[in-house]
Amino acid sequence: MGKLSRKLRRLTADILDLPQDVALDLPRMTMIGDRQLYVENHRGVLHFSSELLRLKLSQGVLEVSGTDLIIRTIWTEEVFVEGKIQSIQLMDRGGQR
Repeated sequence: MGKLSRKLRRLTADILDLPQDVALDLPRMTMIGDRQLYVENHRGVLHFSSELLRLKLSQGVLEVSGTDLIIRTIWTEEVFVEGKIQSIQLMDRGGQR
């Protein structure tokens, strides 16, 4: 997404009072304690094991680490993960945290 496009989307979101995650195609994450994580607006699963989940996002990668992780539900742009979540890291496209 180009710089002008992002600025236009941000301005539109401000004027129309829209949530920025909708207007700017940003991920929305909801975490319940350290046991459940719901992520909207992902672009696909890059890696999954019982200790690590990597999701592609529009602006990078989300890395979730823990133990006994399971994908409870997965849809086109939404994923629901359960287990003992120990850390969540957002990395930009270059792999920087």
